[in-house]
Amino acid sequence: MEEYQDVIFERNSIEFVTVAAEYCAFLERCQQQPPSRRRFLDTAVKLLPLLYLKATLIPECETLGFEEPDAYVTEESYERMRAALAGILGDKDDYLEVFTPDMAYSEGALPNFISEDLSDIYQALRDFIFVFRQGIHETMHDALAICRDRFAQYWGQTLVNTLRALHEAKYNDPDEEEDEETDGGFPDTDEDSEENDYYDLPDDDMTEDEKRW
Repeated sequence: MEEYQDVIFERNSIEFVTVAAEYCAFLERCQQQPPSRRRFLDTAVKLLPLLYLKATLIPECETLGFEEPDAYVTEESYERMRAALAGILGDKDDYLEVFTPDMAYSEGALPNFISEDLSDIYQALRDFIFVFRQGIHETMHDALAICRDRFAQYWGQTLVNTLRALHEAKYNDPDEEEDEETDGGFPDTDEDSEENDYYDLPDDDMTEDEKRW
């Protein structure tokens, strides 16, 4: 028992949970108050590399044999998130990708969508955070192990793929005009701003136990 508690409360595990929660909170705020595309890209290209790094540092762990944790993200909520992100990204949403499983059956790069990639990552992380916040050590451990395995098998590659597309969208459209009227109240991201303080989790509906994470 102490062994798996050591895993879930290990520093790298907690740091991963923190960044994963920041990622989910960022996308949820984007859904509620859409920022300009430029501001969205500015945050996304900073947050995704950090998420990847923290995921690689999750301690080795295996599931304990309990039932698979409950899911939080429904098909409907996934689609709402995807549509909101697609609206922000506009004509920058689609890109061509060669590192996909379907490439084995294709002669060239396949069309992908940043909004779909980010929503896939969101689904994996939001389901994980939902279980972790319940505070039951056994299911917290299994949720962490499952998230780690799925990072290696699936959403880690998705993150890398979409980061390349986000980089292209951010740095290869220098003449894009920012629409200040659609920034959804997001704070400025000028160089004199020390950090993007909208990473904070929206906690209006959170319990005291949830606020610990």
